[in-house]
Amino acid sequence: MGEALLSITQLNKRFDTAGGHVQALQDVELHVEEGEFITVIGPSGCGKSTLLRIVAGLDTGYTGNVTLEGAEIGGPGIDKGFIFQEHRLFPWLTVEKNIASDLPLGRPDIRKRVDELIDLVKLGGFEKSYPRELSGGMAQRVAIARALLRNPKILLLDEPFGALDAFTRAHMQTVLLDIWRRNRTTMIFVTHDIDEAVFLGNRVVILEPRPGKIRKIVPVDLPYPRKKTTTSFQELRLKVLNYFEKVDELELKDGAGI
Repeated sequence: MGEALLSITQLNKRFDTAGGHVQALQDVELHVEEGEFITVIGPSGCGKSTLLRIVAGLDTGYTGNVTLEGAEIGGPGIDKGFIFQEHRLFPWLTVEKNIASDLPLGRPDIRKRVDELIDLVKLGGFEKSYPRELSGGMAQRVAIARALLRNPKILLLDEPFGALDAFTRAHMQTVLLDIWRRNRTTMIFVTHDIDEAVFLGNRVVILEPRPGKIRKIVPVDLPYPRKKTTTSFQELRLKVLNYFEKVDELELKDGAGI
């Protein structure tokens, strides 16, 4: 294996408050290869979203090193796509114009790329629709297409399916995996759902509560497509759950997050 696409070494992040300071992340080490699908799970307040924001270049007030293709991340850029829990589409723009964002659809190369992405996220026939006319899952697919428009080196997803109902969430997991298999964009996906983490990821990163540290990185050696009802899936789920329960015990013991 060559140099990792994303390298995080000795990452520490502290928030200063009127009452002192909060150590959000401590000594985080993570190396992500190109084309990997990494899922991150942990208790509320353990620093999952903070980690994504640092990788996205949205938060630069940290110590340690965070590099993308060997270059220090100094701010946001088109090489990093970000998907929030809410789709954050522009309500006055159609699907195709939301995907194009600030780029002109009249340009042949942009028109072609938008059409390719609409096909990729399976929204053909909805090009002229507005966000109010879409379901929650469809709106998130538009958000994913918009994030992929400039071919980012890495896609960061912060609980993008957390607000969806169970049926739509399961469908969107399958859609996202299809996008990943076809596009091979490196992804880091934050979730609270253990089943979702095991279903999607090549590796599951389990974070401890404050200060956020990596408790365990669990490889998911299951072929795609995965079925949550299989014995192998359930065994791996229980393995992750066991580590996660140890994190919960640590949280109760230390009083973190209270």
